[in-house]
Amino acid sequence: MKKALEHLQSGDPVLAELIRGIGPCRIRYSEPVFRSLARSIVFQQLNGKAAGTIFDRFERACGAAGVTAEAVARLRPARMRAAGLSSRKSEYLKDLARHTIQGSLRFEELVHLPDEAVVAELTRVKGVGVWTAHMFLIFALRRPDVLPTGDYGIRAAMRKVYSLPEMPKPALMEEIARPWRPWTSVACWYLWRSLDGQAGM
Repeated sequence: MKKALEHLQSGDPVLAELIRGIGPCRIRYSEPVFRSLARSIVFQQLNGKAAGTIFDRFERACGAAGVTAEAVARLRPARMRAAGLSSRKSEYLKDLARHTIQGSLRFEELVHLPDEAVVAELTRVKGVGVWTAHMFLIFALRRPDVLPTGDYGIRAAMRKVYSLPEMPKPALMEEIARPWRPWTSVACWYLWRSLDGQAGM
């Protein structure tokens, strides 16, 4: 991490000031497993506290084994609704379980794939878009050079930190982030923290 911070601070004076103000990077990682991707689906478009409550109920509903593909496949729709999951998210979780059980999505193989291939694999699952795939790359697979151009928090933080007149589009985001490579994910963590938000899956 020291190498990453030295690179970011030397290449971008604006980011360097942000890093000095926030302090050490403390990214909270998860494991690149079924549970992590299922959790990210549950958290989509919800605030952290509400999503956390729903996920805790969902995890209890899955039983002693926890959130596994087999446990989700066995869950009845009524149990998922009782946990607070919408019909659509229940459908997404069932599809994720199906892909995993059938072997069309192998989490153990994702660690060996390049970023673009991981995104392609994950987005074959219903409800898993590019944003969710990017979060999995950063926080589960621990990929160091990911720029989630579709993330509202990153766009808002860039506008604030770099004094932009409007929310940046992907092309401008890529231009701003060019000096960060190959440590873009670390820079993004600082941008999230600049909004006083929790950065993580």
